[in-house]
Amino acid sequence: MRNFSVKKTPVLSKLLAITLMTLVAPLALSAPASSRAQDKKSKSEQSSRQPQQPDDEPLRLHSDLVVVNVTVTDDAGKYAHGLTAKDFAILEDGAPQALSSFASEEAPFAAAVLIDMSGSMEYKFGLVRAAAASFVDHIRDDDQVAVYGFNNKIRQFQEFTNVRDISEYVWDAKPGESTRMYDCMDEALAALEKREERRRTMLLISDGCDTMSGKASLNSVMKRALAAGVMIYSIDLIDDSALSAGSESAALRRGRAEMQQFATESGGRYVHSPQGDKLEEAFTKIVDELRNQYTLSYYSTNKKRDGRWRKIAVSMNRPKLDGRARKGYWAPKS
Repeated sequence: MRNFSVKKTPVLSKLLAITLMTLVAPLALSAPASSRAQDKKSKSEQSSRQPQQPDDEPLRLHSDLVVVNVTVTDDAGKYAHGLTAKDFAILEDGAPQALSSFASEEAPFAAAVLIDMSGSMEYKFGLVRAAAASFVDHIRDDDQVAVYGFNNKIRQFQEFTNVRDISEYVWDAKPGESTRMYDCMDEALAALEKREERRRTMLLISDGCDTMSGKASLNSVMKRALAAGVMIYSIDLIDDSALSAGSESAALRRGRAEMQQFATESGGRYVHSPQGDKLEEAFTKIVDELRNQYTLSYYSTNKKRDGRWRKIAVSMNRPKLDGRARKGYWAPKS
C-alpha cells in the first residue's frame, strides 16, 4: 500500500490551529457546567433514595456506641413499668455517661437457642425439644429466633425466623458424641452480631461442659458476647449428684461455674433444672423478661481505643428498684 503525506506550510499550520481552537473552546467552557449539573443531579438522586430511619426502627450499631439492655424489678421481684431515661444512671469505670437513646419495654428481640446434643443428654432431650418449641410458640410477630444443636458437630436447625413453629429437624435429631459448646456459641454470636434488633439474646441448654472445641474458648465467647451486647440465659441440666463424685465431677463443676459466669457477666439469667422439669416454665419466663426490658445506649466519654476492659454499672434513681445488666465490655482497639 502506498503512503500519502501532506506537506505542511505555514499557512496550512495556522489554519489547522485556528480550527482546533474553534472546536475545543466551546467544549472546555461547557464541560465543567455539564459535570456540575450531573454531579448535582446524582447527589440529589442519592439523597432522595437515602432511607430515613424512624424512631421505632432497629438500632444500627456503631462501633463506638455502647448498648445496654436492663431488666428492672421491684423489691417483690416484679418487672417495673413506665420508667423513663431519668430513672437510670450509667457509670463506666466510675465515670457518669450521658444517654444517647432510650427504649422502653416493647421492642423486638433476636434469640439463638443452643441445644446440647451430646450423649449425656439422651434422656433429657425430649424435654429440651418441647421447651424450645414452647419458647418459639410464645414469640411475637417481630421477634426472630434461630435454633442450633451441638455435639461433636454444629448444626443450625433453623435460621432466624418469626414462625411460631420449631423446625422438624430438631425433632428428628439424635443425641450422641462429645460437646463443642464454645464453637457453637461462637457461631451463633457471629450471626447475632449481624442482627439489627436492639435486644439480642442466647439460650444455652446443657448438662455438662465443653470437651472438644477447637476454634473458640471460654474467654473468646465471653468477650464476643459482651462486645455484641448479647445476654446469655444458661439452662443448667447437670445432675447435682454428679458434682461430688465420679471421674467427671471436676469437669461438671467447671461446666456449672461457666454457665453461671455466662449469665452473670452478660446480664442474663442462670436457671438450675437438673431434671429438666422446669424448662418450659423457665423458657416462658425468659420470653416475658425479654418483653419487659429497657434498652439504653451511650457514647463513652473514654475515647481511647485501647481494647481494655471497661466496667459498666447501672443504678436506679428510684427507690426499691433493681436493674440487672451486663457487667462491662472490651473497648474497640485501633
